[in-house]
Amino acid sequence: MLMIDLRSDTVTTPSEGMRTAMYEAEVGDDVYGEDPTVNRLQERIADRLGTEAALFVPSGTMANQICLHVLTDPGDEILLERGAHIFNYESGAAGLLSGIQLHPVEGNEGLLEPEQITAAIRPAGEVFPPTRVVSVENTANQAGGVVYPLDRIEAIAQTARENDLHLHLDGARLWNASAAHDVPERAYAAPFDLTWVALSKGLGAPAGSVVAGPQPLIDEARQTRKRFGGGMRQAGILAAAGLYALDHHRPHLSDDHAKAQHLAETIADLPSFEIDLDRVETNIVIFEVVDGTAASVVDTMEDHGVHLTPFGPTTIRATTHRDVSMAEVNEASTVLRSAYGST
Repeated sequence: MLMIDLRSDTVTTPSEGMRTAMYEAEVGDDVYGEDPTVNRLQERIADRLGTEAALFVPSGTMANQICLHVLTDPGDEILLERGAHIFNYESGAAGLLSGIQLHPVEGNEGLLEPEQITAAIRPAGEVFPPTRVVSVENTANQAGGVVYPLDRIEAIAQTARENDLHLHLDGARLWNASAAHDVPERAYAAPFDLTWVALSKGLGAPAGSVVAGPQPLIDEARQTRKRFGGGMRQAGILAAAGLYALDHHRPHLSDDHAKAQHLAETIADLPSFEIDLDRVETNIVIFEVVDGTAASVVDTMEDHGVHLTPFGPTTIRATTHRDVSMAEVNEASTVLRSAYGST
């Protein structure tokens, strides 16, 4: 049975053009800074994000943890939205690796408000952990891939500056935010001390993320990458995939958004589910099961050749990506209507 895999945009496989680029990549030892393809990727991302320098790292979780480590001292506290990837899906790494505490704040429909940040900052006092960083995830995965409006980002940045806080941007799907709102990535990244972007989600590369920021912070990030075991040698084979994706995959992210919108509209018509169509801005579709469990729906859909992700007891996530065509989204919609339409 052909499976239509909507679990995540991390399930993509390299296209033939990407495989060719990887095969032909010029390589060197990146720990010595001598891999020319890695260096080109870092320069390209730094230019794209409007930063002085950038650093290629193996994964998004490592990118987040490097950023937090560089921006904090042990005992510091990070403010972030309750649904953030760092808080929910990184195995407690912030405490383990950096000795820092996470302070989750319940956002407004998944997004932080400046006033919430102000209210969450710890007062001065020896019994309190120092509030040091505000972390923002754009797009907000658990909230359904919603995009932080640029004016909200700027307002949050102003609040952080007024309170002498650092800013960190988890930009795993920043490419999607940029494509959805037609805002350059560098505009979103501008207020942040450190930003990172993923190559292995919507861009479809097999691995890798890139941290970007001022040269002194990237120098610290490079040493932290080594400490965390992320120094790679002939990494240009992977970096070549990222360069190819920027040229050939990034321009088509809006296609994934159109697929998600089509799927969401089907779900909205089915009485078995509830969905807020206004929150389907990018390639993630979050919906609720009205009567039953997410697990039962996921199992039923899998029996019919469609992979979904349970995202809570009654919550399901579907994620569109470059390896699922609009025809396959139509097929998944047909399966949903057949299994859960009105009788």
